Amino acid sequence: MLSSLPGLRRLARSAGLIAGLGVSALLPNAAIGQGQAAPPAAQQPASPPKAAPAQPAGAPAQGQAAAPAPAAKPAQPKTPVSEALQTVRDRLEGIKTDLEAREKSITGPNAGPGDLTRARDGLDAVADRLRTIIDALAPRLDAARERLEQIGPKPKEGEEGEDVARERAEREQAVNDVDGTQRLAKSLLVQSDQIVDQIANRRRAAFTRGLLERSSSLLSPDLWMRVAADIPRDITSLKSGLDDTLTLFRRNGTLWNLLVLGLAFGLSFALYFGRRNIAPRLGRRDTAVTDPSRRRKLLAAWRVLLLGTLPAVAGSYAIYYALDATELLPVRFLPVASAIVGGFAFVAFVQASADALLAVGKPAWRPAPVSDAAAWRISALAVSIAVVITVSKSLEALNSAIYAALPISIATRGLGAVAAAALLAIGLHRFADTAEKEEECFGPYVAADASSGIGGPLRLLGWAAAAVIAVAPLVGYVALSSFLVDQLIWAAGLIVLLWLLMASADTLIGGSLSGETRLATTLQANTGLRRRSLNQIAVLATGAARVLLIAIAALLILAPWGLDSTDVFSSIRTAFFGFKIGDVTISLSAIALGITILGVGVFITRGIQRWLENTYLPATDLDAGLRNSISTVAGYVGFLLTLALAFSYLGLSLEKLTIVAGALSVGIGFGLQSIVNNFVSGLLLLWERPIRVGDQVLIGDSEGIVKRISVRSTEIQTFDRSAVIVPNSNLISGIVKNRVRGDRTGRVIIAVSVLRNQDPVRAAEMMVACASAHPDVLKQPPPRVVFKKIGDPFLEFELVAMIVDVNLSQKVQSDLNFSVFKTLSDAEFIPPMGPASSFITVQGLEPVRDALGQIAHAVGNTQTVAVAASAEAPAGEGGSGPVSGSRDESRRVDGQWDGGRRKLGQPS
Repeated sequence: MLSSLPGLRRLARSAGLIAGLGVSALLPNAAIGQGQAAPPAAQQPASPPKAAPAQPAGAPAQGQAAAPAPAAKPAQPKTPVSEALQTVRDRLEGIKTDLEAREKSITGPNAGPGDLTRARDGLDAVADRLRTIIDALAPRLDAARERLEQIGPKPKEGEEGEDVARERAEREQAVNDVDGTQRLAKSLLVQSDQIVDQIANRRRAAFTRGLLERSSSLLSPDLWMRVAADIPRDITSLKSGLDDTLTLFRRNGTLWNLLVLGLAFGLSFALYFGRRNIAPRLGRRDTAVTDPSRRRKLLAAWRVLLLGTLPAVAGSYAIYYALDATELLPVRFLPVASAIVGGFAFVAFVQASADALLAVGKPAWRPAPVSDAAAWRISALAVSIAVVITVSKSLEALNSAIYAALPISIATRGLGAVAAAALLAIGLHRFADTAEKEEECFGPYVAADASSGIGGPLRLLGWAAAAVIAVAPLVGYVALSSFLVDQLIWAAGLIVLLWLLMASADTLIGGSLSGETRLATTLQANTGLRRRSLNQIAVLATGAARVLLIAIAALLILAPWGLDSTDVFSSIRTAFFGFKIGDVTISLSAIALGITILGVGVFITRGIQRWLENTYLPATDLDAGLRNSISTVAGYVGFLLTLALAFSYLGLSLEKLTIVAGALSVGIGFGLQSIVNNFVSGLLLLWERPIRVGDQVLIGDSEGIVKRISVRSTEIQTFDRSAVIVPNSNLISGIVKNRVRGDRTGRVIIAVSVLRNQDPVRAAEMMVACASAHPDVLKQPPPRVVFKKIGDPFLEFELVAMIVDVNLSQKVQSDLNFSVFKTLSDAEFIPPMGPASSFITVQGLEPVRDALGQIAHAVGNTQTVAVAASAEAPAGEGGSGPVSGSRDESRRVDGQWDGGRRKLGQPS
């Protein structure tokens, strides 16, 4: 019974399949409309009649006409994805599989540095492909949404047409397909970024864990006991390595291999010891030259550095290559050879660097600003530390080759670090020594000059590093101490090269573009640049070189601290090509290109403005004010178009600018109200043109010619050649007197005085003739004379003349003054007054003059009689009485006269 169940199930499935096929075959027949003949019976498949299904209660009988049931809405077939979109999806599926494999490889518990490196390699390329796909799908998605929006929203009430519904479904499906593909690409991009972050976090964690791993302290007796116990085993391992080396020499020591090895050692020795004699000669540091230029110093320093380093590096590489190629050394001892020959090259580099920068014994050629004593001390310290580092690294490599015990490795690295710290401390202590001065007398204390030339902060940093390096092995952090020594040497070498490169950039680039150099003269002659412009270019070029060198040096210094260069370059590229903050994409390249577009647009706009001002507009009949308005408006229109183009490239639409403008409206309403007022006033001035360029205006107490009208202010040049900047709001809201608003004609008024005894009509005719003869005086209306006043003794006139240009008023007034004065003087209408002829003729005072004459005559006679009487009287008889009386009277009169003169303020 149970065994027959599978057969029944198969039979049931077969029956269901047959029934489905039969229904699908009958469906086309049911769709035949009225008026169409049924297929002939011969074509009907022979099948037994099936029992009709039982009808429910209330259903119409079989012979009755059944009510037509509502036709079911046919299901919309799903539009297949286009071939191009399917290709993109296939690529995304492959990228998804790759990212999942990478993420799985780094999340395992046994993921090592190699797994992290393999997972990190190629992720930037994957992210670039994803960004390319996202950018390529963006316009396609926008186009699909725009086509969908053209149909309009779906009606809330009623049914829309079948064609419209089908079209809406197809377009919605297209939007969903493109949007889904883009969303998948964005999610994969986020996943790739997360993988990069995970790898970076794991690397930092592993670096920190290895750096701060604590081992045995150098002060621990247990460490040295284990070292003593492991020395015999390590000696045995060393002997075994030497035996292996001898065995390789016997097996591979052919004549050709020995010849190659001998040539390599000979070449290395020749390069090592020959460079000490070649470098000084080719360095061209002549001791007879006492004041070489900065350029010659730096070039000589580079020659000494390269000639002292490159031969040593070439010799070391020759020995290592010979040992590796001839297979005369076991593979496990090749790192030892590499450490030894590399150490020799490192010592040669340090020595060459010290000689290049410090020039011991040749202070005139020393680029670095240090004293002789400091130069010698720094050079000796650097070479000593380099030797200690070389020995320490060679011993570490030997320990690895002979598989030395851990205590011996710890002791070797710790002692090397302590020795380097001790040398650094000794050097810093010697740098602190000061030059002794002889005290010739007792006096105030004068601090001695430091001989090192090294600043206080740098010395404090050195002491801190020496203390940390020395203390770390004593408390068990040998790895930290060894790492700090390596980084100190690495950073010092990079800083030396950075200083030399920056000094060379300043001297070679800046010095070549500034001054009277051949390059600067050639650039001035060929490009037309001014010397000031070349100096600015030199400053910018040296600044850019400094920034680039400092960035590279900082990257190299931070590289051993767990900073991966791939991550750094990826971050720089992301910042340059764009990163998102919310819905806003910030791209330094887009910003730079937008600024470039703005600069080019402004340059083109200025060129069009100059063409309008200098070429086109002067050829028209427009006045200067209208020409200035057209040029100004053209400049602002071009600037606005350029600004809109730059904003559109940056992706800033008008909607976003409207939001920004709305946010700034509050500030405009308060803090920027006056600026906006002046801006609108400037636009009104350019449109209505109540004043124009070239008009002579009077604003307050300032009168002059309008030179320039901008949207913020107007520049007026007064007649004393000073510039007055007037805000445009003052010109709109204030009172402005424009002397040439309607036309440029002006009026000149000259005041003239003629003697009273002359004919006024004749005088007026002569003055009118003088004015009519001037070429700048208008004929219509003609000049006229106004008889202002009948004075005593002059008649006062005013000559009024209209001139062609108001700017010529002072010139015409001066010319008419000369002409009128000459004409009236020749006709004796104006008396020829000399230096002493300033008098006033008073008439009707003849009686007063006669009375004064009689009084003077009478006074003269009285004084004569009194003098004669005093002469006849005897002296002893009091004859002096009358004389004394007259003298007293004379003194009294003189006193009264002097008092009156003093009251009048006149001298006695």
